[in-house]
Amino acid sequence: MPAAAPSRAAFRSFLRLRVRWAEVDMQKIVFNGHYLTYLDTAMSEYWRALALPYEASMEVLGGEMYVKKATLEYHASARLDDTLDVGLRCARIGNSSCLFEGGIFAGDRLLVSGELLYVFADPHTQTSRPVPPALRALFEGYEAGADVVEVRSGDWHALGRDAARVRTAVFVREQGIAPEVEADALDATARHAVVYNRLGMAVATGRLLQPAPGLGRIGRMAVDRSLRGSGWGLRVLDALVQSARERGDRSVELHAQASAQGFYERAGFAVTGESYVEAGLLHVPMARAL
Repeated sequence: MPAAAPSRAAFRSFLRLRVRWAEVDMQKIVFNGHYLTYLDTAMSEYWRALALPYEASMEVLGGEMYVKKATLEYHASARLDDTLDVGLRCARIGNSSCLFEGGIFAGDRLLVSGELLYVFADPHTQTSRPVPPALRALFEGYEAGADVVEVRSGDWHALGRDAARVRTAVFVREQGIAPEVEADALDATARHAVVYNRLGMAVATGRLLQPAPGLGRIGRMAVDRSLRGSGWGLRVLDALVQSARERGDRSVELHAQASAQGFYERAGFAVTGESYVEAGLLHVPMARAL
């Protein structure tokens, strides 16, 4: 059996979930097998915390992570409608294996602890391979509190290829916007920001224009679909706002997709006008004083 998991303070990555009706037994207690599903789902959250889109990252690393062993230890029960925080951390890295420790908490109370032993292997033969140095360094750095991304600002010549890759995936392939609408001549004069993970992969981007003296305009904000909700869009937004401030702009505006209005409001933007439809999507004009 695994050793008891550390307190929740030991975990940097958490997944929050609410116990659903389908997960409980007749006593409205979570059926034991679902706790392993909770930990497995928290693993996806861990990859997001590392800014690693899993499938694309594994292609870059030349392998795949396979579960070799999973163990659980039950301390108390979760019940219907409980809010749970599922913590996960990389506790040990061997030659080809990585041991992850998990803890499922209700508040500060530990309900279930567990371990997931992963092996890095060839995806075709499923034979083990050494954990790549880049992945090892990323796990170790993240658990030590290091930043896992780098934000670069620059012109289209320096960042255009990577910015375009993210924008095409989000706006053209995911949202169905025509390529000739998504890309325009303003890219050549804009200030761009791109977030890179520790494998050098671009995962988020945005641009800053200056339609009038003292006014900045942010647009083309895009984040890799599998990494949304982990703060990488905010890192782009902060970089662009800072660029506008350093340029001497007094305010910055943007036309947010309606689905992202809450994100921009939390970042200090306020609605300034009526919503409208552009490229088949509902937009809201917003602005923030600097």
